Amino acid sequence: MTDKIRVSILDDHQSIVDGYRFRLGNSTRVNIVSAMSYGEELQPTLVKIPTDVLILDISVPASESNPNPYPILYEIPSLLQQFPNLVILVISMHMERGMIRAVMEAGASGYILKDDQPTLRDLENVVISVFNGGIHLSRQANDALLRGTTGDESLLSKRQREALSLCLSYPDSSTADLAKKMSISNSTVRNLLSGSYIKLGVRSRNAAVTKARQLGLISPEPVTTPISRKD
Repeated sequence: MTDKIRVSILDDHQSIVDGYRFRLGNSTRVNIVSAMSYGEELQPTLVKIPTDVLILDISVPASESNPNPYPILYEIPSLLQQFPNLVILVISMHMERGMIRAVMEAGASGYILKDDQPTLRDLENVVISVFNGGIHLSRQANDALLRGTTGDESLLSKRQREALSLCLSYPDSSTADLAKKMSISNSTVRNLLSGSYIKLGVRSRNAAVTKARQLGLISPEPVTTPISRKD
């Protein structure tokens, strides 16, 4: 292979990024071209630095001044529309079935758990596989998907999840702000949110976001379990 696969990383834990560099640093087939800590760095970085495979976590802060998680369920389809040849590989410590399913349905090519050490030791081959059109799931993630859809997972539509994902990331956004980000009308945003409230049995945006997180329908609450070392 004359041209290396260009990999960018979005993860706010430096030890995790160092682990990826350790795994891929000596590869003759893969090259890490950028690493970011905040979600809002992602789009401008991909514009500036051509990337083939994006490795990302689902709980990265939106920006240095905004600690809320960036809206992954909105961002994945948006990125794939802007960069149609981009391949997205999620590596996360979250194993909620609804979130795994939503991420894969949004267009990701893999979902790996951060404690899946055998897969992480083989990260180079995983990157090559998804770059070549494959899909890779940690065994636990695959088992979760095979167990089928629960009532909670099918509660909200894809667009409702995207809207609530944006509400979580940008809690002060107006309806007009959300409509602009989603490229839809204000009335459509209002309908998406009001429909979410009804389905979730709540009466406000904050309550809808909180319940959707509890059900694993959008970015879950942070996990406090210590991160595995990179051996």
